[in-house]
Amino acid sequence: MIALGLMSALALAAIWGGYPLAVRALGGLRRRRGRAPGGDVPTVTVVLASSDTAAAIRDRVTDLLASTYPADRVRVTVALDAVRGKCTAEELGDLDSRVTVLRGDPEGGKASSLNAGVRAAKSDILVFADTAQRFDPAAIGALVAEFEDPRVGAVSGMLDLPGANGSRNLAEHYWRFERWLRRWEARIHSCVGVTGCIYALRRTLWQPLPAGLILDDVYLPLRLGLDGWRIAYTEHAIARDIRRFAAGQEYRRKVRTLTGNIQVCAWLPAVLNPLRNPIWLQFVFHKLLRLLTPYFAALLLLSLAWTAGRAIAASSYGVSLLVDAVVAVALLCLIPRARRALRAQIAWGVAMQGSIVVATVNGVRGRWDVWT
Repeated sequence: MIALGLMSALALAAIWGGYPLAVRALGGLRRRRGRAPGGDVPTVTVVLASSDTAAAIRDRVTDLLASTYPADRVRVTVALDAVRGKCTAEELGDLDSRVTVLRGDPEGGKASSLNAGVRAAKSDILVFADTAQRFDPAAIGALVAEFEDPRVGAVSGMLDLPGANGSRNLAEHYWRFERWLRRWEARIHSCVGVTGCIYALRRTLWQPLPAGLILDDVYLPLRLGLDGWRIAYTEHAIARDIRRFAAGQEYRRKVRTLTGNIQVCAWLPAVLNPLRNPIWLQFVFHKLLRLLTPYFAALLLLSLAWTAGRAIAASSYGVSLLVDAVVAVALLCLIPRARRALRAQIAWGVAMQGSIVVATVNGVRGRWDVWT
């Protein structure tokens, strides 16, 4: 049991500590790649796939059109979800002349909406956005600037979450770590996936997404990577999300995204081939090995409990120490603020690790309909 616990601890340390530190060290050795001199200002179409209300979409479009990017070079295409959409194109008929509103493909879902939206776009660069966030005015320009490197096929922006006053929950701390890791992965070669609510793509590299695809922001960049393109990351293109989610909401979101990672392996199996995938090692550590976290953690906890039990049984003071520990925890829980904090952290921990278990079951069963 001790050996299993030690192996689990080493595995967790490698996944969550060793790999990020190695990426940081290697990324620090690489200089930023040079860019070709800028030429004409590329045309841009922002594709907004949405199932939201007319009011929410109207507000989002207003925000997108407030960009500092040259107004005559920007268009917006709104693709309404054909199944789950909450409004019609007619309800949005009063939008700016630079905005096209259409109905997504009949299969419904985000991938089908994106396919319809991109078919209507004729610009040099596609920028993908979601309804809930807001772009900094310079965000579109910052995304487009990365394409001055001719090796870049897609570029991810940065999602800024609330909690700036320090009262971040576990998911927000995790996202700060994720942003940091993507930045250094991109410095080495490419980031593993892009930020779904703010990323851009060369229009010529688009291929229709499979209907029912969960994660366009993982599938699409990995497909480009297999074709030899780099996936860049810029912290200068910022999307802000002011929403805060409860543990239950984050659980459902994580189940969806983690199931999507497994779906990518099933639908794009070349990513598992180290001879085909130039960022195979990053993909394995960043996306796949993390799925083993709850199992390694469970083995580690069992090992610690078994070791502590043996120590207590062998010590003449063991039972007394155990009672003292239980009393100390009980007294701590009598303090309302401490009790709430402990309960919240337990809820977040269960939500984030439980989502991995459920996503694994979904992947084994091939259950990809996780939007409801």
